[in-house]
This record gives sequence, C-alpha cells and structure tokens, in this order.
Amino acid sequence: MASSMNRRNWIKSSALLAGGLTLFSGASNSLLALPSRSTRKKIAEASYNLATDESVVLAAPAPLKARLNANENPFGPSAKAKKAVMEALDNSYQYPSVYTRELVNKIAEHEGVKPENILMGAGSSPLLLAAAMYYSEKNGSNIVSGDPTYASLPRSATDFSTVWTKVPLTADHKLDLDAMEKKVDSSTSLMYICNPNNPTGTVVDTAKLKAFCERVSKKVPVFVDEAYIDYLPDPKAASVMDCINKGQNVIVARTFSKLYGFAGLRVGYLVAQPELVKALSNYTAGGFSISATSIMAALAAYQDKEFLQDALKKTLASKKYLYDVLKKEGYEYIPSSTNFVMFPLKMDGEKFVAELMKRGVGVRQWKFSGKDWCRISIGRMDEMEAFADAFRQVS
Repeated sequence: MASSMNRRNWIKSSALLAGGLTLFSGASNSLLALPSRSTRKKIAEASYNLATDESVVLAAPAPLKARLNANENPFGPSAKAKKAVMEALDNSYQYPSVYTRELVNKIAEHEGVKPENILMGAGSSPLLLAAAMYYSEKNGSNIVSGDPTYASLPRSATDFSTVWTKVPLTADHKLDLDAMEKKVDSSTSLMYICNPNNPTGTVVDTAKLKAFCERVSKKVPVFVDEAYIDYLPDPKAASVMDCINKGQNVIVARTFSKLYGFAGLRVGYLVAQPELVKALSNYTAGGFSISATSIMAALAAYQDKEFLQDALKKTLASKKYLYDVLKKEGYEYIPSSTNFVMFPLKMDGEKFVAELMKRGVGVRQWKFSGKDWCRISIGRMDEMEAFADAFRQVS
C-alpha cells in the first residue's frame, strides 16, 4: 500500500512538472522557479484533503432522486457543446494544443485581455490549488478570506503550513470587505474573495469591490473567484476583470462547471498579469490537462447566450419554487444570487442531511453564526419537488 501511494504521488508530481513545461506554461522560466521538492511532495496530499462538493457526492448513495449537494447545472451542457464533443472524437487522437489556443484567444477577445493573461485548467480547482501552493512558498505567511466561503484555496494553503485568517461575514451574510482589509499585515501573501460567495449565495457591491481591489492589490495580490458570476443579471459589469487591464495585482478565476454545465467536462481558466501567469503555470499542467472533447465543447458553448439565458431562466424558476416551499414551512432563507440557497435549520444539521439522504435527496450542511444551516443546490423542477416532499416529512 505504501509503495502504491508513493508511486501515485510520484506520478502526480511528475505530471505537474511536465505540464509546467507545456502549453501556456512559461517554459522559458528558469528551473529554479519550479516548486521545491518539499512542495511537490505535498501536492497529492492537498488534493485529497478538500471537503469539496465532489467528495460529498462520492460519499452519497446512488441513485439519488435529487442531487442537490454539488451546485451543478442539471440543464446543461448545451446542444452545441454535446454536438462538438461527438464531432471531436474522430480527431481526439491528436493533442488539442491548437484548439486550446483558439479558446484562449476567444476568451481574451471577449474579456478584453491578452492571451498571455490567461492560464487554462481542467476546471478551476487545479488553478486554485496552484495559487495555494505558490502563495504558501514563504514560511509564516497567511491568506485572508471571508468565513464561511469556498474553502478550496485557503484550506489547501494550510496543507503547506500557511495560516488561514478567517473573517466573519456581515449581518446580511456578505463578505465584510472592510474587516478583511484590516486583517492584511506584513505576513499576508494573498487575499481570497469568492464573489458571489459560496455557500451563502450573496454578492458584494461591484463598485465597492473594485475600489477594494485597487487599494488592497497595492499591498498583496487579490484573488477573486468568480465561479458563479454567470448567474448575475450582468456578469460582465459585475466582474473585476477590468482591474487586470488597469495593471492591478488581481487574479480572476472562472469555470465552465456552473451555468455552462461542464462540471464533468472540466474546463476553467485564470486571468492575471502575464508574469504571474508564468509563475503559476509552474504549479499546474494548465491547458495541457484539458481533453480535446472538452476543449471543443467549450469553444462551441462559450458565450452561447441563448443556452445560458434558458438555463438561467429554468434555474430562477426552480429557485422561486424553493423559496415558496421554505416560506410555506415557516423557514427563512438568504436571498441568493447563485444556483444554490442557504437557510437556517431548526434541527441538527448532520441529522437533517442524513434524514433527507434516506429519502433520496442530497444537500449540504454548515455551522456558523451559532446556527445549523442547509445549502441546497438548484435542480430541475422534479428534483425540487422531491426535496419539497422529503423536507415536509423532516421539518
């Protein structure tokens, strides 16, 4: 068993190093810029220690009547993406480097940045891990974030001996930007912002966030995770992408896993200053880790407004149904700007999740602000009805 684990760690480390010398990798960098040996040994450990939606789904019994514990889009991927996957199979024996560049150029044109500002990944998770490793190289450093928030990046950083400085949310469950800024000190290596925030589904004022990025990025890099930005009425206006064009030390992460319905296809990207893109590329395989079928699907689906609007419309309809169910049962909830909703429970969270699981419904639970909370992903209407039926029995 030990030899098996050592082999797996070696394979993972080797793959990351190989990827660091391929597409969008900054191959001209000195080998001295590569992760240290001690860092590479921790890479596999970090990837196995995350309490992610994926790990929760894997632990759940199958099949579920309603898979509402992973913030997936059950209405996707689009018909164009599915067709592109099938058409890509004939040439999938070829490395997809040319098409990855095409996708990078397409994203760069839409976002108003340059191709060298973009680092691709098999979803945003490996890019978050790359940032966690890179900003943990300095001993005694700390990463500041809201609490609760999406834990992937800061929790991974703690596996590399970085301190995670957690800042409680405001009374209306939003990131407390003022309090977070006050936590920056000489040891802070990164500020992590998830906006819209997971698990609360709240979003901060765009003007305030952009002003925050301008100020704080002069002291430390600001990482803004915009995984759920596509669920907002005007994603482009709400994004801080233009901070990068202004030369600010801001990093923006995006994923196709949410509204695009690519959670299983695995496509994501990170946008930052070119020098930082090169540095981070040494910690991830980048675009080389994305399959040809996924790349072609992403090319076909990117900014497919008709599909995105339809998926959003269905999500909003299911969310309204959920709101009505909660109100009827006498429950409050946090108004959500995403494809999930969080509400306080009237019983122990673990027991609530277990009781719903017995009835074929998967949800998540948190504890914060002295309460037990449920986070329920927005599903198809039949899944929401299955939740409502189970919820009435338990609540």
